[in-house]
Amino acid sequence: MNVESALNVLLVDDSADDAEIIVRELRRSGREISTERVFDADAMSASLRSRRWDLVLCDWTMPSFSGAAALELVKSTGVDVPFIIVSGTVTEELAIKAMQSGARDWVLKDKLARLLPAVERELGAAAARMHAAVVLRQNEEHLRQSQKMDAVGGLAAGVAHDFNNVLAVILGHADLLLGEPTLTNDMRESLVEIRGATIRAAELTQRLLAFGRQQVLQPRKTDLNQVVSGLDKMLRRLVGEDVDLVIGIADDAAVAIVDPAQMQQVVLNLVTNAREAMPRGGKITIQVSNVHVAERGDGEPAGLAPGDHVMLAVTDTGVGMAPETKARIFEPFFSTKAAGRGTGLGLATVFGIVQQSGGTIATESEPERGTTFRVYLPQVDPEAGADAPASEKASSAVQLRGRGTILLVEDDAAVRVVTRTVLRNAGYLVLDVANGEEALYLAEKHLDAIDLVLSDVVMPRMSGPELAERLWAARPGLNVLYMSGYTAGAVVHGGAHGAALAPGVTFLQKPVAPNVLVHKVREILHAGKIPRQNLAQH
Repeated sequence: MNVESALNVLLVDDSADDAEIIVRELRRSGREISTERVFDADAMSASLRSRRWDLVLCDWTMPSFSGAAALELVKSTGVDVPFIIVSGTVTEELAIKAMQSGARDWVLKDKLARLLPAVERELGAAAARMHAAVVLRQNEEHLRQSQKMDAVGGLAAGVAHDFNNVLAVILGHADLLLGEPTLTNDMRESLVEIRGATIRAAELTQRLLAFGRQQVLQPRKTDLNQVVSGLDKMLRRLVGEDVDLVIGIADDAAVAIVDPAQMQQVVLNLVTNAREAMPRGGKITIQVSNVHVAERGDGEPAGLAPGDHVMLAVTDTGVGMAPETKARIFEPFFSTKAAGRGTGLGLATVFGIVQQSGGTIATESEPERGTTFRVYLPQVDPEAGADAPASEKASSAVQLRGRGTILLVEDDAAVRVVTRTVLRNAGYLVLDVANGEEALYLAEKHLDAIDLVLSDVVMPRMSGPELAERLWAARPGLNVLYMSGYTAGAVVHGGAHGAALAPGVTFLQKPVAPNVLVHKVREILHAGKIPRQNLAQH
């Protein structure tokens, strides 16, 4: 038995002499014993309300009370307290019925040698049940928080999708107008301001998409040692001279399958958050290490699977967080900063990127004692992993004026108009339709002449991926480029964690600057083959 803590025992026995013998037996354990003796219902009810008991030892037959009634009183409290019968008259049949009703064991008064082993066993079982209940509550809270975050993330992604369509129109027309030679300087400056504001708004929607796990990642084998080391100079400028920045990397390669650009964003956001938590300066420590989790223990975050992981830890000596703040830090738009300072999306973005990358993030913080964020990512062998995105493998295309036929499928009329204008100005022949059904009808006549399908992802009646599957069935290998305000599950494979582009698919996130769109189209059409003749020449 554990001799380090006192044992609070409620004795239900009408015999003072028997109670004294039981207490002496308990003290043989070496533990401090605190007891109270009762022998009627009123006194027992008052004792159960007055304090927390570790154990109830109850006689079964008493002149004005019974063990069965005592057991019902204990059960009525709803507290898990081991109830052991200690009696000289209980029969085996009665003891079995009592145990079926909730008693944990029975010991005869003339055989008290069984008492200590029974007590030890039941206290251990009670502690295990208590621990299991705590873990269950933690898991339930984690599930509720996860469901809440998923719901908010879905809402955020939907808003980002609609807003990105609006931004695509503004950005497209601003760039088209900037190409006009007759603009005055004032008009050009205004357009540049409009374009800059649009780009900044697009960055906000990107953070919403990251939180909602709705962005397309380009995961590949990435050494987090290199990610962190490559940011060294930028981070030191970011934190300023009053912050001591310490960077530690793993002794061996710390390789995970992640999008390196997104992991840079994670590091930058965590360091920025740490810097803002230290208004009077302090110390930030970034540590990359390889860790092995044998099985989930009390100190491990919920959702962390056993196995080898790459861990990125960012620790600050700042103001720390109270529990109620810590519980909300990953919610979008939640911020402890003054109104007008920040967007409240920095940590929400981190949460989304880590979750979508198949990882887990844990937080440790106390007021005035700093904060530590730990990001865990599944580790891979340095010789394994994903290849670099196809766009990075492709050889540089000769920058020629566009030549080829593009089937543009976009249900938003304003986006369709500006996209069509951009592509036609670049020299492409554009066939534009509003939905997948119209695209299939047009493709029946001109499928062989189409060099590229540029399609939105989410459209009424038929999605972009469904359209692509129908077109590929008729013409395998047809180039497809998706352009969308957010990504649906059909665009990617691999699920929510580490989602990547399906083979043969290229994706652009709205809003897309006209020069970026034209460059991507040229890259696709000129990477390895010359486009077909324009439809007008057939």
